[in-house]
Amino acid sequence: MARQSTGQRRASEPAVDEEAEAESPAEASELWTAVRVTPVEIALPKGVGYTLRAYRPVTDVTPTDVSEREEDAFPERAPQRIEEESEGEFEDEFDDEDAVDADEDEDEADDEDDDEADDDEDEEEDDDEAEAAAEPEEIPIFLGKGGRLYLFRSPEGLVEFVKSGAEHDLAQLDTWSELVEQITVEDVAPADEDSYELDLVVENLRGSRDSWDANLLIQAGEVARDLGYALRIDPIIGALSPGSPLDDLDEALRATESGGLGSFFARRKLKKIGSEAAPLGWRTIIGKISSAVDWRD
Repeated sequence: MARQSTGQRRASEPAVDEEAEAESPAEASELWTAVRVTPVEIALPKGVGYTLRAYRPVTDVTPTDVSEREEDAFPERAPQRIEEESEGEFEDEFDDEDAVDADEDEDEADDEDDDEADDDEDEEEDDDEAEAAAEPEEIPIFLGKGGRLYLFRSPEGLVEFVKSGAEHDLAQLDTWSELVEQITVEDVAPADEDSYELDLVVENLRGSRDSWDANLLIQAGEVARDLGYALRIDPIIGALSPGSPLDDLDEALRATESGGLGSFFARRKLKKIGSEAAPLGWRTIIGKISSAVDWRD
């Protein structure tokens, strides 16, 4: 059964003042925009928690220090299980589609007009890549320390911690003091795009492909990548790296959502994806994330 939204109000609860309710989201948005930090809600098998996330240029922040983190007793087990077992099911199933793509590329190469158009596009892409390379890469940072993610079961617990003066990775942000001064419980209201239901991912993937929730799975991939890099969890980084089976799944889901001819081929790919590999890989990823969580209230 799907979890009900925490925003639902029972009939017995008192009505909320509409004017106050209308003003609060706008004021909260102004705060988060000013400090360039975002409240995040993450649902895991052990519960739902709130935390904070920011993106900053890699030159402006120091990554979390994991030198004292306890190492995995079986460091090779998780990445092998995700990559080796998943690739065995995924790669063979994509061979036919890759052959179709190769044939299409050959046909396009015979057309001079298409070649000229492709050259123009390549030049534009090169310019975009050069411009992006000139700017420092932005990396995610979460509320936590030492490779641990701090989660709070209530907005009150999160705000109390923020104002406590405790040490953590976000304290290095140039806007942190402003956030500490202004944050209130009402501000901790994550937007839909910052709410991640990781507890539903494995169950969803175990269903039929027609029942796969693309938005749920795409969002899960986004936050898992962020957590993998921010907390420096190598098995997660490897499992979701470009070209990995789970990354191929992510790309196919995105293509189906975008529509057009690409979505047709993406749907064909999804139909050929092994029904066991994806849930197995995601179960391992969620287990790694859960192991890195420090519930603070």
